[in-house]
Amino acid sequence: MEILKHECGVAMVRLLKPLEYYKKKYGTYAYGINKLYLLMEKQHNRGQEGAGIGVVKMHSVPGHEYVFRERALGKDAIQEIFDTVRKKLDSSDCRDHDAEWIERYAPFLGEIYMGHLRYSTTGKSGLSYCHPFLRRNNWRSRNMLMCGNFNMTNVDRVFESVVACGQHPRIYSDTVVLLEQLGDALDKENHRIYRQYRDSLDGQKLTKVIEDNLDVRRVLSATAHQWDGGFVICGATGSGDMFALRDSHGIRPAFFYRDDEVVVVASERPVIQTVFNVARREVEELAPGSAIVVTKNGTVSVGDILGEAENRRCSFERIYFSRGSDVDIYRERKTLGRNVVPAIMKSIGGDLDHSVFSFIPNTAEVAFIGMVDGLGRELDKRKTDEILEAQRRGMLDKDCLDKIMNRDLRVEKVAIKDIKLRTFIAEGESRNDLAAHVYDVTYGIVENGVDNLVVIDDSIVRGTTLKQSILKMLDRLHPRKIVVVSSSPQVRYPDYYGIDMSRMGEFIAFRAAVELLKDRGMGHILDETYERCKAQEALLDIEVQNCVKAVYAPFTQEEISSKIVEMLTSDGTINAEVDIIYQSLEGLRDAIPDCPGDWYFSGDYPTPGGTRLVNRAFINYYEGNTEKR
Repeated sequence: MEILKHECGVAMVRLLKPLEYYKKKYGTYAYGINKLYLLMEKQHNRGQEGAGIGVVKMHSVPGHEYVFRERALGKDAIQEIFDTVRKKLDSSDCRDHDAEWIERYAPFLGEIYMGHLRYSTTGKSGLSYCHPFLRRNNWRSRNMLMCGNFNMTNVDRVFESVVACGQHPRIYSDTVVLLEQLGDALDKENHRIYRQYRDSLDGQKLTKVIEDNLDVRRVLSATAHQWDGGFVICGATGSGDMFALRDSHGIRPAFFYRDDEVVVVASERPVIQTVFNVARREVEELAPGSAIVVTKNGTVSVGDILGEAENRRCSFERIYFSRGSDVDIYRERKTLGRNVVPAIMKSIGGDLDHSVFSFIPNTAEVAFIGMVDGLGRELDKRKTDEILEAQRRGMLDKDCLDKIMNRDLRVEKVAIKDIKLRTFIAEGESRNDLAAHVYDVTYGIVENGVDNLVVIDDSIVRGTTLKQSILKMLDRLHPRKIVVVSSSPQVRYPDYYGIDMSRMGEFIAFRAAVELLKDRGMGHILDETYERCKAQEALLDIEVQNCVKAVYAPFTQEEISSKIVEMLTSDGTINAEVDIIYQSLEGLRDAIPDCPGDWYFSGDYPTPGGTRLVNRAFINYYEGNTEKR
């Protein structure tokens, strides 16, 4: 129901054969750029603010471009970028030239392809913030393209270290700072090899030796240990080295595939499976703390850079962001749906006969399938008990058996998103009234004042859409009770690793806890939490604790959910009784055991930077600094 800004997405393709090989086998020199386009479109959900691509052409001749870049803004950025690329290829008359000319001169036809899909998590927007970023130099081996799916929690410290080295970054952003850091390390790696061979070689021979012997692992090791955050950083040098590095906790996802023709990196496994038509077992997960590196000569290696730390793979990634076509994610989301069944049965008083079950939005469909499966098992148990009881009483005949067996769950498509209403033309209550009609409802499937209406969503974060649209829409069907189910737990804490959730006041669960504190005369807890958060700012990383947990500590999940209901229905516009059910932390951990990163729900951040920032977020909330993150 509520659209969260997704984290970013990355895609990389490294061709390991000459371009002529792909022309002969696949019928086009554009094999690499075509695959990049598909990888990006299949991950379109990860970037609707902007996108960008970069291409490194390893066989370009001096005086001609060898690093190409194209970026665009907006939800149609991918299409705009590749339309531009197509026009440039058409204007160069590539079809009239042979393979040697293509390798030397054709724009956007190279050996390394990089793609990025952008969702801003910092509030900064504009073309200058779209990846990939490019560091230019007259020596190919000192050029660098860089993009990433990341957010650094200690960018202040990293920025200070870059400035202390004498650099002068043009923009204050973690992307620019990381690029300059990596660029400085790349310069030093160039100098290392230069000093080694300068007495025996010069000119083009020395340049070639430098390009052939760059050690990207040294570049990464010299910089990445300073980074605190969740990240997948991708890069390519102008001379043909390529890499992708994942954070040591595995917070952000990365997968790769390699054969004798290509090396591919992407944010999601099924995307690679689909685009390259390969089996799941052939697509590997990049281990936390490791990098995949492809050298100029095509040597591929995967190895540790940062060390693999405690597993904190992101659970919210699995609940909400990743494509449900991944077999593991599909299975996990079904289990999330099954795990809320006991709470649903309690809410409806076990009355399956007078309950209608549905889902909103479409992304919740897999959890809905799991929920229906769990409810079906409950119904089967009842049928079995009723058959046995009828048999015991000597009343089991065909009519009785048919009556029992013909009872089914009432599963319906309740809401249909018809159009995106242009609510910007209205204000105040008029705007809210328009928002309430974003969905059309299916009339005639709910018995007025008798049936429960149960709908499942994948997450309820801010509550805004629920209040302004969903509850009013469901109430138009006149159910006795509306039960809204979230397949994820209550989102209580901001994310600082690449997802746009950073202000405390945005979360309906937080606002509900604050209201409960005030209702029960416990407002002093807010004052005490503020003082503790302020005191934390002077502590060392190993000493920092999440003080915001104290806001939630006095209350059960059910108490907070009840307060949320009160807050969302206080205007008196909803006639039905309303209940909101959230997944429990135990249910989450049971469903997604291999991705225990649950800081959104538990407040247990994987890095000190995240803990520092959640305390800072509370300070900003308490002081009324709503613009700060």
